[in-house]
Amino acid sequence: MPTPTQPIKPASWTYAESFVAEDEILAAARSRAEEVGVTPVGSGAGAALRFLASVLDARAVVEIGTGTGVSGLWLLRGMRSDGVLTTVDIEAEHQRLAKETFAEAGITGNRARTIAGAGLDVLPRLTDGHYDLVFCDGDKREYAAYLKEALRLLRPGGIVAFDNALWHDRVADPSQRDEETVAIRELGRAILEHESLVPILLPVGDGLLVAKKEWAPEA
Repeated sequence: MPTPTQPIKPASWTYAESFVAEDEILAAARSRAEEVGVTPVGSGAGAALRFLASVLDARAVVEIGTGTGVSGLWLLRGMRSDGVLTTVDIEAEHQRLAKETFAEAGITGNRARTIAGAGLDVLPRLTDGHYDLVFCDGDKREYAAYLKEALRLLRPGGIVAFDNALWHDRVADPSQRDEETVAIRELGRAILEHESLVPILLPVGDGLLVAKKEWAPEA
C-alpha cells in the first residue's frame, strides 16, 4: 500500500491537473498566450484559484500579471457575480488579448479593471484592506515586495497566492542559486516565518504558494 511519503506518480499528477477541465474559451486564451510568448498558469492552478475565490466569496481581487486572461478568467469564474478583478500587467498588448478572453466568456467590462504598468508602481495606489485575494504571477525577483504590498491590501482573512512556487523543480534543489530561484525560495521562508500568515504549498501546475492573512500586521 502506498504511504503518504511516497511521491505521486506522473499519471496521477496528470489526472489531478486536468481533473477540472478547461473549456474552449480558456483553450483560445492559451493559444493567444503561446503566440505572444506568455506562460499562463496550469489548469490545476487555475482550478485552485477559482476554488479560493469561491470559498472567499470574493468581491475584490488583485492580479499581478494579466497575460492573456487565463488566470483572470479562472478567478472571475470563482468570484461573486458583482466581484471586480483588478489586473495589472506591464504589456498593454497582453491586456488587450485578455479583454478578448473576458468578452468571449461573457464577462462585462465593469468586472475586469485592467491597469497597464509595473506591479510595484500600481500596487501602492490601491486601497488598504480592501481586497479578498491577491494573486501574484509577475517578476519573480519582486515576489518579496509583492508580499509586502499584499499584506497591506488584504482584509483580515484574505488570501495571497504566488504562482511558480516550485519554479520548474529548481526551488527544491539547493544547488540552484540563480536570482529568481533564490527569490522564490526566500519568499517561502518569509511566509513560513510570518506570524500573521497561515501557509500551504500546493503542488499544482508549477507550484502555488498560498497564505491566509490572520490579522493586520503592526506598522
